[in-house]
Amino acid sequence: MKAGVIRDPKIQKYLPWLGALAIFMQALDGTILNTGLPSIAKSLGESPLEIQSIIVSYTLTVALLIPLSGWLADKYGTKRIFILAVTIFTLGSLFCSLSDTLSELICARIFQAIGGSMMVPVARLTLIYAYPKEKLLKVINFITIPALIGPMLGPTAGGFLVEKFSWHWIFLINIPVGIIAVMMARSVIPNFTNKVGKFDLLGWILFSGGLTAITLVIERWNSPRISLFQLVLLLILSLILIFSYIIYARKKPNPLIKLNLLKITTLRIGLIGNLITRFGVGGMPLMVPLLLQVGYGYSAFYAGLMMIPQAFSNLISRSFVVPIVKRFGYRNTLVFNTILTGMLISMFFFISKNTPYWVVILLMIGNGAFNAVQFTSMNTISLADLDNETSSDGNSLLSVTQQLAISLGISISAMFLILFKNSNIGLSSDNISVFRYTFLVMGMLTVFSSFIFTKLDKNAGANMSGKRVYKGEEK
Repeated sequence: MKAGVIRDPKIQKYLPWLGALAIFMQALDGTILNTGLPSIAKSLGESPLEIQSIIVSYTLTVALLIPLSGWLADKYGTKRIFILAVTIFTLGSLFCSLSDTLSELICARIFQAIGGSMMVPVARLTLIYAYPKEKLLKVINFITIPALIGPMLGPTAGGFLVEKFSWHWIFLINIPVGIIAVMMARSVIPNFTNKVGKFDLLGWILFSGGLTAITLVIERWNSPRISLFQLVLLLILSLILIFSYIIYARKKPNPLIKLNLLKITTLRIGLIGNLITRFGVGGMPLMVPLLLQVGYGYSAFYAGLMMIPQAFSNLISRSFVVPIVKRFGYRNTLVFNTILTGMLISMFFFISKNTPYWVVILLMIGNGAFNAVQFTSMNTISLADLDNETSSDGNSLLSVTQQLAISLGISISAMFLILFKNSNIGLSSDNISVFRYTFLVMGMLTVFSSFIFTKLDKNAGANMSGKRVYKGEEK
């Protein structure tokens, strides 16, 4: 089936719900895992401040395989690949629950990520193919609202399962949801296809190799198993591979990642903004649960309860994204919201052992609200000027950027956490101090990232925000 607007009322009604279900699975998996990290670390004999590899292995694998997902979906059909993706993700969740060592868990997470790399991107690509531009913002905003049930249930459910049973059980929740998604996909999702050429294997090796090497440098800089010389070699290798891909992509007619897509201004700025902004914001899902459990000493279940206000705030704020963007435009919304998000993250610096718990909750509520505006706006402006010919490649590039940024954001926050922990700059001995300085750095990175959005035209994304433009002016 060729891409085009779907007229079938059944598909129009239930397709967004299927997309929401796919995002729900990933959101539930991520939030449950974040809450359970200290318990996993204790069970496996690892430090809770140095166990981020469980998350990074997943997000990095997803980033590396997303380009393949777009090619597979276009060649074999969105329906076939989506069902395959959900099946692999569900089996990976089962393997994670059966893991008994850190190495086994990381391997299972990588297998799970193979499905995750296709599941959400293919669902979103299907929506791009199925709906006209003027409806796409509302559809994308809608699919994130039911998905936020995952972050609301995840932390509390994860904390309860970890305390009452074992951390192995936190992955089993994905299995019934995965079965429902497969059954629903069989009758709801269209099997869109597009004409594609041969997969760019050499380009994928150069691209994925460069990303893997740079992530390992950030991830393993403090490991006693790797020397400074080896780190420098990895950094040099990553730069060589990345620049080699740039040269290669400019010469190849149909490369893995088409660099000429970056000529689309909204896509280019949206991607760079996604990447840089998430350097600061991306570490929050790791930092907050660790702060509550390692810093404040809360139990996993109580920490999970503390995360609900943030998720609920995020859910409520989604309904305000469309009117905010319509009123102020993408440029103003993203510039000011990014600054406010960074300032709020920096405010975590002022917490201490004696800070009332309700102050932390207020900060988390604000973080959830600003994130709702930030992520929806960044994602939709990136897609604003894509057409049927560029949708697949642009969507894949956006997904790669998001996952890479999340992976780097987690690695960067963990890096600063360890740096401050091992520093001799006079930090107090309590565990909260190292978190405070890490939050300050993350907030500053986020504030600085607002500069990229000043490069947007004031009318950027008008076809998605609902603004009408006449003779270059907004009305």
